Amino acid sequence: MIVKDLSRLGRDYIEAGRLIQKTFPAFHVRFIALTDNFDSQTADTNTKSLILPVKNFINDSYCRDISQKVKSAQRTKREQGKFIGAFAVYGYRKSLEDKNKLCPDDYAAEIVRKIFAWKLEGMSAKAIAQRLNDLGILSPLEYKKSLGEKYSTSFRTNITAKWSAVTVGRILSNEMYTGVMVQGKSGKVNYKVKKIMAKPKEEWVRVEGTHEAVISREDFEIVQELLKVDIRAKAGEIHSHFFSGLLFCGDCQEPMYRRINRYKDISKIYFICAKRNRGQGCTRHSVLEKDLKKVVFRILQIYLSVFWDKCRQMEQIQRMEVDFEEISRFDKELKRLYREQEKYLGLRASLYEDLKTGFITEADFQNFSAIYEMKYEEIKNALRRQEEMQKQLFHNGAASDLKLRKLKEAMKLTNLDRDTLLCFINRIEIFEGKKVYVEFRWKEELF
Repeated sequence: MIVKDLSRLGRDYIEAGRLIQKTFPAFHVRFIALTDNFDSQTADTNTKSLILPVKNFINDSYCRDISQKVKSAQRTKREQGKFIGAFAVYGYRKSLEDKNKLCPDDYAAEIVRKIFAWKLEGMSAKAIAQRLNDLGILSPLEYKKSLGEKYSTSFRTNITAKWSAVTVGRILSNEMYTGVMVQGKSGKVNYKVKKIMAKPKEEWVRVEGTHEAVISREDFEIVQELLKVDIRAKAGEIHSHFFSGLLFCGDCQEPMYRRINRYKDISKIYFICAKRNRGQGCTRHSVLEKDLKKVVFRILQIYLSVFWDKCRQMEQIQRMEVDFEEISRFDKELKRLYREQEKYLGLRASLYEDLKTGFITEADFQNFSAIYEMKYEEIKNALRRQEEMQKQLFHNGAASDLKLRKLKEAMKLTNLDRDTLLCFINRIEIFEGKKVYVEFRWKEELF
């Protein structure tokens, strides 16, 4: 074996020494390092036992010093709020003027906003992932590939990466979307061990206000609270129940369990303590859903009549409104899907020419034809769903505008919906005797 110098064999002086002094001789391998003038066949004992270990140790020290300098430089950039990752987080792109600065990617950022909005509506991560796949939205991996980026991930399990609950969960818990640069979440054990280890949260580097936020801080914090509790919908349903993620037992602090009793075509919906439902103690704390809605609605009315801050609440409600510019984004997505549809039509047509010229076999023709047909049908279904959502957008926009006008005019609640619930209420606790405690998000509390 011939190398330029000893460092080309390795910079770990222990492993390099073991190879040269034990492994190579055992397998009758002659080792030559040209610039270090070392030849295992002619080297004397002094060179092998003294000079060789010293040179290997110097090479090892050089590697350690370089590692420390690189880490120090990276740490400095992180503390300055500069982005040093190879790929921007989904929803952003690197600025063309400054590669260490992030800018919102209009298309992907809108998808992120939809994911947060659906979570606030009560959808589970799995249901959100299913909706995104049904709409033909490219997953983060496929979207980066469509932009020409050589991006890969260990989370990929299929030929074409799809949205999953894990992917949605990572997006929902990523503080980067609020304009905070969060880096240094993981790192190598040391310069000799390549294994990546997660770091505790207190060691992360956080710098606020480094880039434009795509999600408001209020919405992000609400979602983090919802992620702490199980708000999965029942089988066959998309949304969880009205009070999902907000309702808890006042004594044991366990989430309340929703039950439905049916008797002679009459259904009664009520909540009881989940701990009691499992037979692990506590008491029922039973309360009917319709009664709870009335009580919470009345408490909210009182709260708003006493603590209403017009400017702040109007800004909060404005953020809930549907942005009609989203219509243009739907148009862009529809155009992209139409282009994809035309592409697979063209590929399917070209198969006949390839078969005639003998470029592909009959078996290849059948296989590729089936794949292109499947992709064509997927895009066709996605187009139909996108068009339906665009129609719904107009309806939602009109409804949102009407609600805003009513609130501005009356300055009081007219009905209770989940948006209002999440906007004002942080937690609802139920005690025995149907006593209700409501904790508001703005630090003021009413009993």
